Amino acid sequence: MNAAKRKEIFARLRADNPTPTTELEFGSTFQLLVAVILSAQATDKSVNLATRKLFADAPTPEAILALGEDGLIPYISRIGLYKAKAKNVIATCRLLLERHGGEVPGERAALETLPGVGRKTASVMLSTVFGEAAIAVDTHVFRVANRTGLAPGKTPLAVELKLLKSVPDEFVHDAHHWLILHGRYVCKARKPECWRCVIADLCEYKNKTALYGPDSAIEEGHAGA
Repeated sequence: MNAAKRKEIFARLRADNPTPTTELEFGSTFQLLVAVILSAQATDKSVNLATRKLFADAPTPEAILALGEDGLIPYISRIGLYKAKAKNVIATCRLLLERHGGEVPGERAALETLPGVGRKTASVMLSTVFGEAAIAVDTHVFRVANRTGLAPGKTPLAVELKLLKSVPDEFVHDAHHWLILHGRYVCKARKPECWRCVIADLCEYKNKTALYGPDSAIEEGHAGA
């Protein structure tokens, strides 16, 4: 895909959604970090249902640490992998207090030392609250980048590096949000809704369903998407 086409794709995504943001609910940088940790292999909706009560009762690292794992689990028990996530959140709260004065660090290396925080979570934090040129690649971003031809790659890291290299600077900050929302609501895994896609004519997906109505949408069987 050439540079002009990439620029037009993001220009259209921006026109369709000028101020994209995360669908996770949070009132502080710390709360966003907890929400992103909890969102791994879970929907934003399920996380928001849990954190509304959690953050009302325990909005700070000190308060969540005071709950302990046993006290945290009832708040998040409906989220997948909740036991492991409870352990990571409590450990992260402890490290934030011990090493960072209770504040979330704004450097990738420091973020990735926190339990439950990998490259994707660090990228979300750096982009969303610290304004860095970072693009988090989750399953939606990975799928859209590969399916459209925007930034094909065999691994999330390969896709991330290609996006960082090829996305025009003016779009980098919001690229993650545009791609994840596009993948979540339009370029869906099994039945992409090409007939209502704002970039359908620019997309290089060979099995495009744009010429057909929603009842004719094919099922997508691309491995790893």
